[in-house]
Amino acid sequence: MLAYFKPTWITKEYQQIRPEFLLKQGIKIVFTDLDNTLIAWDEPHATEQLIEWIKDLKAAGISVVLVSNNNTKRIGKVAQVIDTPFVYPALKPLHKGFKDALKLHHVEKEAVVMIGDQIMTDIFGATTFGIRTILVNPIKPSDGWNTKINRFFERIILKRLKKKNQLKELTLDDE
Repeated sequence: MLAYFKPTWITKEYQQIRPEFLLKQGIKIVFTDLDNTLIAWDEPHATEQLIEWIKDLKAAGISVVLVSNNNTKRIGKVAQVIDTPFVYPALKPLHKGFKDALKLHHVEKEAVVMIGDQIMTDIFGATTFGIRTILVNPIKPSDGWNTKINRFFERIILKRLKKKNQLKELTLDDE
């Protein structure tokens, strides 16, 4: 059961995920969470760093889809700025959002990775759907009330995964 919560890779922040690494892994599509993965959960706008990162991915031929549990107004505003499609409601960890995002592109699951900051929704949902995952640290140490419960269980899961030496950190050597 613990294997379903195990990310394929972990890294500190999304900016460390370079197109070269993704292409080497055969990844053509990035599904990504929004809140506390790409922007702080309580900030409404895309940052310049995010805009540049998305441009780098697209220039390398990698598509991006926002897969978020947040409301369509919030997701849509950021998606418009970064010129990226999104699915709503994702209902992670259920598979609805992943299925909807996969329908936007005609690729096998092996060509997809999910980037997220939450084990209970992003990683568990994507892993049970059959796609690889990258866990990033939350951008902001605080969370919305609904995420705080998940964080409690995440700490327990991460502790067990670390104890079993089952976390593979993404490094520049992976490129």
